[in-house]
Amino acid sequence: MPLNKIKLNIAGSSYTINSMDSEEHVLNIAKTLDQDMRQVLEQSPSASVTAAAVLCAMTYLDKLEKSTKGADNMRLQIKQYLEEANKARYEAEKVKIELEKLKVDIQYLKSQRGNNE
Repeated sequence: MPLNKIKLNIAGSSYTINSMDSEEHVLNIAKTLDQDMRQVLEQSPSASVTAAAVLCAMTYLDKLEKSTKGADNMRLQIKQYLEEANKARYEAEKVKIELEKLKVDIQYLKSQRGNNE
């Protein structure tokens, strides 16, 4: 996949980056970052652009960590559900086999009773 050369403007500074992602995707990310940094700068007028970038990075990393933990927890739950489903399927098969054995036994007993009459 070719690299896309993309021009960005974030918090009043211009950047040109190369990315394998689509231009639309990168521009959407840059727009979000620009909005978040501008919000930090508006709320704290004495903050530098660097400080705003660090605060945004901390927020994004916090969200990433929480999302990762949530995804890991969901994977664990799915694994447990699959294990329980497999165990239930195994138990159902055992019951099915036992049922078939009992049907054979019933047929045998019926045939024996019929022979004794």
